[in-house]
Amino acid sequence: MRYIEVENLSFSYDEEPVLEDVSYHVSNGEFVTLTGENGAAKSTLVKATLGLLTPESGSIYISSKNSEGGKLSIGYIPQFVASFNAGFPSTVYELVSSGRYPKGRWFKRLTALDKDHVQKALEAVGMWEMRDRRIGELSGGQKQRISLARVFATDPDLFILDEPTNGMDEQSRGDFYRLLRHRAHEHDKGVLMITHDHEDIRAYADRQIHLVRKEGTQWRCFHMSS
Repeated sequence: MRYIEVENLSFSYDEEPVLEDVSYHVSNGEFVTLTGENGAAKSTLVKATLGLLTPESGSIYISSKNSEGGKLSIGYIPQFVASFNAGFPSTVYELVSSGRYPKGRWFKRLTALDKDHVQKALEAVGMWEMRDRRIGELSGGQKQRISLARVFATDPDLFILDEPTNGMDEQSRGDFYRLLRHRAHEHDKGVLMITHDHEDIRAYADRQIHLVRKEGTQWRCFHMSS
């Protein structure tokens, strides 16, 4: 089933066209990448899809239900989301573990399944060995990774990730892409990821959505090609 379906979306900043007649979809069970040149309004498209920006025209549908009939949950990580300061008191493990609490179990002990989700999430971003470190001691890139791990620990139905592999080395990126493919194919998740790693990710993603400059115009208008 389609978790996201966007049709003929157009968006402008201060009357300057940025996106024009963009249509795309993301379904459960697939790993989809969103690519394009710098300035191609990829993040803008995702924010408009999520309702964080208001498009000029077009229709946006986000399913209210997951493939099993329950309420759809979304895990969204924008670029450079981490902003914890040096005095932030939690450890890496504590922060990522907190992603398991919104399921209605505040102040209760983590189950074995919860702990397994947390460990796998930290391993996926290469931060398991640093689980006992204080958040405030980490670099900006490391903070970004644990923010990503926290979203993975919540186990959402739909992942929307904006350049999540910034700062990762080649091996870490490969491990991360394998995890996304596994979550999509084996756990029926939907994954939409903005990336510049066109070649690296080709072996893992099911489908690519590419934003390209519309010919014959001076404006930054884009349309979709698969």
